[in-house]
Amino acid sequence: MATSSATNNETVGGASAAKVDMKLEVIVIPVADVGRSKAFYTKLGWRLDADFPFDNGSRIVQFTPPGSGCSVQFGTKITSVIPGSAQGLYLIVSDIEAARDELVARGVKVSDVFHAATPDARFQPDGGSGRLSGPAPEHGSYLSFASFSDPDGNGWLLQEVTMRLPGRVAGNTTYASASDLSSALQRAAAAHGKHEERIGRADPNWPDWYSEYMVREQSGEELPR
Repeated sequence: MATSSATNNETVGGASAAKVDMKLEVIVIPVADVGRSKAFYTKLGWRLDADFPFDNGSRIVQFTPPGSGCSVQFGTKITSVIPGSAQGLYLIVSDIEAARDELVARGVKVSDVFHAATPDARFQPDGGSGRLSGPAPEHGSYLSFASFSDPDGNGWLLQEVTMRLPGRVAGNTTYASASDLSSALQRAAAAHGKHEERIGRADPNWPDWYSEYMVREQSGEELPR
């Protein structure tokens, strides 16, 4: 007997598909020289998780960016894709200028911070006509970028996200690093200062207000006033 498409979408093997976590944890990038790539990603300050050579001549190297839940792998005999063909690899940061400055200090060639005049400008080469100099007005979330490439030309994109769109963060409120948590606390403190100005008095329940602000900010809900 045929089943409805809704039933097929909702249930797979007796389990609700919507409740089965599928966490993207590794992306494979194509490189030509494993040693050169390992040196580059080490220079970025990323954590080296593995470097496994195998008897058949294959090799897997894995790095994880600071605070990231997803890692990158490269090596020999793990992909037939042309080296340098991975493009538009996003690295989400809470402070675009600080993130760029850190990479520059590590000797990495990074574009200037820019915001996009057209949606595709973020994917244009450095100097593209759609890239407008400087961060987005008022550092609007999702709108400021900087780009760089690894030695093979695999393209990375820094994107500043300070407040998530609704529905983008589910479950527990978490922060990827102490720096991200500190930035969230600073934003909550600034907003709370304006809240106290509006009510005309000190707010002794600031811990609860901070908590509500930070949870709503991550889940993309309307912020408290």
